[in-house]
Amino acid sequence: MSPVSDQRPGQNATPQSGTFRQTIDRYFVVFCIATASVSVAILVVLLVAILVQGIPNLSWRFLTSPPSPETTEAGISPALFGTIWVCSACALFTLPIGVGTAILLEEFRPASHAARVLHAFVQLNITNLAGVPSVVYGIIGLTAFVSMFGLLGSTSDPIYEVGVRYYDQFLSEGDRPLLVPVAGRNSPETPVQEGLTALVGDGRFKVNVIGASDPLPSDLRLRAVTLRSDAEAGRISRKSWYYMQLPFGRGVLAGALTLMLVVLPIVIVSSQEALRSVPDSLREAASGLGATRWQVVWNVTLPASIPGIMTGAILATSRAIGEAAPVLIIAGIVYIASAPGHLMDDYSVMPLQIYNWAQRPQKDFHALAASGIIILLLILLSFNAVAVFVRQRLQKVRS
Repeated sequence: MSPVSDQRPGQNATPQSGTFRQTIDRYFVVFCIATASVSVAILVVLLVAILVQGIPNLSWRFLTSPPSPETTEAGISPALFGTIWVCSACALFTLPIGVGTAILLEEFRPASHAARVLHAFVQLNITNLAGVPSVVYGIIGLTAFVSMFGLLGSTSDPIYEVGVRYYDQFLSEGDRPLLVPVAGRNSPETPVQEGLTALVGDGRFKVNVIGASDPLPSDLRLRAVTLRSDAEAGRISRKSWYYMQLPFGRGVLAGALTLMLVVLPIVIVSSQEALRSVPDSLREAASGLGATRWQVVWNVTLPASIPGIMTGAILATSRAIGEAAPVLIIAGIVYIASAPGHLMDDYSVMPLQIYNWAQRPQKDFHALAASGIIILLLILLSFNAVAVFVRQRLQKVRS
């Protein structure tokens, strides 16, 4: 038995005065306050500069007008609606895949050694993917979604289409467009001959065919549906809102799937953290009542973790709104005068439009870029507010 020592704790420690420790503490507090103040000051200066430069251009016309070379007429409407289209489609694909993957990794852990090794490998790679630069995902999206590795034809001549009708468009002698339906994109041109019918406006009419040198009919209504025998047509298409093609091309769907790759690791990791926060006592109680593993997940674990899952998902979508590099690779800087009409349609997003204005030498375009930044910040703040509201609302329902 060792003898009891009379030495007091800290007796041999280096003596330091209370004044010295208090001085170090004050210096550390001052350093922390100064660091935080500098960070906040930088953000405030940037925000004030953007507000001063961008607020004068904010108007309803700016929100509803397309881009224009004239700064007094330029607007952000196509980019605004393009952002809504892309981010909505991105969320639609990301949430089920991300939450389902998180449930599989957390609630259905494998038992065998080989499966556990594979599980750990997948988990490690998902965590690492969250730190991959977004431009890398843009290159992957360009290869996998835009051209589909070149296995399904080219984007200009897709191998499969649905929701589209093709027409040969003639210009009548009365300067009216005449549309003749054709079977497909590569169908032969419609010959101008007797018995030809065409769409004019909302109706179908029989075309009046005359020779190349014949005089025009005096009746203006007949002239409106008159074609010469040597008239040439142009191939046009009319696409429905559900139009799809393979490969996807540089449309909304390719951009949304590329952004899905960017935010999917974030959704998976945040959903896993939300599932881990559910007490094991709830799972054990449900299992004790005879519930299967899936019943425990569906009726107990998932409802209890929805606030955290929704918060992480909405914040990930907020990041997708501000991404520019992958969308720049997929869509490029193009002039878009209208909102997308379907998932294969060309589009622009707000970060690209802001970048387009900011790179121009004219100061008036810089002011338009500042106005676009303000709108983008308001959208991001709205998403964050929705995240907080959903979390608090669901927590009240649980309680």
